[in-house]
Amino acid sequence: QRRAARAPKESDLKTAGYSRVAKLKAREANRRKDWCEKTSTMLARTYDVVRFEKLNIKTMTRSAKGTIEEPGKRVAQKAGLNRAILAQGWGLLRQRTGHKAPGRVEDVPAPYTSLRCSACGWIDKNSRKSQAEFVCSSCGFTCNADTNAATNVAAGQGGIPRPRRTAGAGGTTAATSRSSVREPQPK
Repeated sequence: QRRAARAPKESDLKTAGYSRVAKLKAREANRRKDWCEKTSTMLARTYDVVRFEKLNIKTMTRSAKGTIEEPGKRVAQKAGLNRAILAQGWGLLRQRTGHKAPGRVEDVPAPYTSLRCSACGWIDKNSRKSQAEFVCSSCGFTCNADTNAATNVAAGQGGIPRPRRTAGAGGTTAATSRSSVREPQPK
């Protein structure tokens, strides 16, 4: 791309350079589609119910450039993140799995899936020690944060923060006097 961009205007070098880039991008797209097809077929054949975290990809990949009055910050970093998100093909995988396993695909609301303890069901923002570490402030359960969130999605636990009487690992949510980020509970 750099070589083609620096080539003289309307030259054969520029045309050839951009056609090579187009071929590489097409191969990348074909690989992504092939992977989505194979993975969605495997999911549809292997599992009775397939759950996906319901992510708003369009909002996640929105531009950070801002306006003339208030220009955005770290626009190049956000553009790179957007490219990386879109290159994964999350939406295509969800769509093709839905086509191949009709009625067996569920969307789990994304809020609180990474804050909920998969062992006891307690939701606390302080349980997320870092990007990779999850330590429950209620029961002391420790694991990788992504593994904990994936367990919650697989169990269909997400969305509205409510206490669960039984947890994914068979435990119960104990009543404690400490505050949490949960909404008020009905009497």
